[in-house]
Amino acid sequence: MIFLIGFLAQTCFSARLLFQWIMSEKAKQVVSPSIFWLLSLFGSYLLFFYGWLRDDFAIIFGQFISYYIYIWNLDIKHSWQKIPRPIRYLLISTPVFAIGYMYTESSTFITQFFKNETIPLWLLIWGAAGQVVFTLRFVYQWVYSRKRQESILPMGFWIISLTGSFIIVSYALVRHDPVLILGQSTGLIVYTRNIWIMQKKTKVEKANA
Repeated sequence: MIFLIGFLAQTCFSARLLFQWIMSEKAKQVVSPSIFWLLSLFGSYLLFFYGWLRDDFAIIFGQFISYYIYIWNLDIKHSWQKIPRPIRYLLISTPVFAIGYMYTESSTFITQFFKNETIPLWLLIWGAAGQVVFTLRFVYQWVYSRKRQESILPMGFWIISLTGSFIIVSYALVRHDPVLILGQSTGLIVYTRNIWIMQKKTKVEKANA
């Protein structure tokens, strides 16, 4: 059951990349469709619970950083209001309740996630570092898009994605986590392809300048 939740989350993440890839190929440039952010949000929601059930702080931490950035991108693309209000309230409030639990049950939380004998501290730090790098791509994307007041997936986003993904795959291999291995491995292809598309577009624009 736990792995099922994880695989459902990775299915959302893989689907978002597939939609983004297909739509970018059609447009001959890297695009940022609403479906990408909607699937990101639902995938992140599920992966948060997967990380909690797996006692894996690295996964939980990664979802916290990017969660509300997904909502911001949906909002700026005028897609957030299309989600039924009860679901929006649930999506917004869940991380708040989780933080409240961590605060009120801090000793239990620390024991559960930081003193877990199945995950050595060095591995936890390495996995968390990978999640930070991987998730910072959305912080970068948010800052980049906010300046332009539109949702954009710039070159830096894909480079950071590629770097963070390599770290997470190595972490997942040590953890024997099939969910992370499968999810991140498939993403490597899309990240590389988008970088290639953007480089090609830049070369064409320079040649025509």
